[in-house]
Amino acid sequence: MKIFVTGGKGMLGRTLRRVLTDVEIVVGDLPECDITQVDAVQEAIAAADVDAVVHCAAMTQVDLCETERERAFLINETGSANVAKACQTLGKRLIAISTDYVFHGDKPTAYLETDEPDPQTVYGASKLAGENAIREFCSNHLILRLAWLYGDGGPSFLHTMLKLADGTRPTLKVVNDQRGNPTSAVAVARHLRMLLERTDLCGVMHLTCEGETTWYDYAKEIFRVAGVKQEVVPCTTAEFPRPAHRPANSALEKAALARSGLPPMPHWQDALREFMAEM
Repeated sequence: MKIFVTGGKGMLGRTLRRVLTDVEIVVGDLPECDITQVDAVQEAIAAADVDAVVHCAAMTQVDLCETERERAFLINETGSANVAKACQTLGKRLIAISTDYVFHGDKPTAYLETDEPDPQTVYGASKLAGENAIREFCSNHLILRLAWLYGDGGPSFLHTMLKLADGTRPTLKVVNDQRGNPTSAVAVARHLRMLLERTDLCGVMHLTCEGETTWYDYAKEIFRVAGVKQEVVPCTTAEFPRPAHRPANSALEKAALARSGLPPMPHWQDALREFMAEM
């Protein structure tokens, strides 16, 4: 199998290249491939002669999106539309990466694929616009919503925590009123490999690791597994204000994955231990 990966130099793209050893991967990334230019995208995918396209490229800096709204929508909406149009024209299957930020974040239980999106940030709104563009312009698509992702080289919460635990800070404050599914890019890559074969699947699928936790408990587990002595104290979201709203609930239910007959994602603690061992 041969695939074209937009944003192939990013964290998930790097992980795909390392994990999918039986797949030939063509990297589409800046400066050679600019997804905001529709003709350039179609030419790049056509020249690669691939079986499918995995669309990872996005503007993911949540806080920066708040101040650079136009750029966020250009990349996340227009860019996704351009990739979708190219795939439709060339007859290629499209697997696109999206986010938990398309939801409000105030639901008391995990979000289903069928729950109504209600983004509270520019990032979430631009990614939802990208999802809608993919649905409009490419009939053969699968949208994968991820959350709390970490992988090769970062950037991620995991990498930030390990960097901060350099011995210069007696304590680290971490929010304890936001919960979600810490998700290994390695686990995503393995399931994505199976999904490439399942051309019968279309629509939206949540693909986060099993189990839920808070950022505070996640941080404690990172340090425990890494063998790092670092005191962590809980705080509230209000004590740690950020430019962009953070959802209180980022947990995603994997109902579509269960219906597909594919194996479930690993538990987040098991995936974390594997990743840390490889690090």
